[in-house]
Amino acid sequence: MSEDLSLNINIKEPRWDQGTFMGRAKHFFMVTDPRNVLLSSDTLEDARVTMENYRSGVVKPGLTEDELWRAKYIYDSAFHPDTGEKMFVIGRMSAQVPVNMSITGSMLTFYRTTPAVVFWQWVNQSFNAVVNYTNRSGDAPMSVNQLSVAYISATTGAVVTALGFKTLASRLPPIASRFVPFAAVAAANCINIPFMRQRELKFGIPVMDENGNRLGESPNAAKQAIMQVVVSRIGMAVPAMAIPPVIMNSLEKKAFMKRFPLLNAPIQVGLVGLCLVFATPLCCALFPQKSSMSVSGLEADLQERIRETSPKTTTVFFNKGL
Repeated sequence: MSEDLSLNINIKEPRWDQGTFMGRAKHFFMVTDPRNVLLSSDTLEDARVTMENYRSGVVKPGLTEDELWRAKYIYDSAFHPDTGEKMFVIGRMSAQVPVNMSITGSMLTFYRTTPAVVFWQWVNQSFNAVVNYTNRSGDAPMSVNQLSVAYISATTGAVVTALGFKTLASRLPPIASRFVPFAAVAAANCINIPFMRQRELKFGIPVMDENGNRLGESPNAAKQAIMQVVVSRIGMAVPAMAIPPVIMNSLEKKAFMKRFPLLNAPIQVGLVGLCLVFATPLCCALFPQKSSMSVSGLEADLQERIRETSPKTTTVFFNKGL
């Protein structure tokens, strides 16, 4: 019965313990579920209303606890945790598997010519730029000019890096050259993510105490957040860009692949998708979404302000982004 549903369920936090890797993994398997991309606007709006009503102490008639948690994860998959705005659909983490498998599969298939490398790296880094902006930390807006400069810097730097690795590949054995796209993506992530989130590095991201009270903005917290996201993103790429090349290198020697070379791309895309289904949530789970750092690691002026306004606070928390 709806009247039996407790109003004390903490839907501000994930359902599972975020202090453990398994708890975070269960959380992100729900958030990154590719099926969430197919949900209609009405379903997303219903989840948003359910969440907002519950926070206000209003329970929809007949709502069960499982339905409440389902609404929370639909909401979390589509709405930004800091701004509450609906995220651009291909920038959502639930779109990572379907979009990334197509792009990554194409990068691994068409890596032999310079035009192909440039095109697919540009497509990949443009997609990454959208994801990085969509999943940024904080609620401060970016102007069109700031966003344009960040996008051009991120994609240009990443594509130039990829071309550098392409040149290196010409001197490597065939199997080694298959891993060049991964090396390029890993290096490009180190460029793309900081560029797309450069405003955070300059002005900082919001830091809170354990009760969610905002204490200020910290560039140092932004550095930690971005570093963790870079590590997670590179980790996501490892299985998808390392396992399929080994399998495809073996398959291409088989008679049926020589007879039907057009199967190369779809098989490669399928293998990448299989890897990403698991790699995306597991690598998101490497670090807590709600990251933390000691007050002593913050900027001196912010430390002083916190000592004055919240003297008992020794650790601050912040959304690291994804």
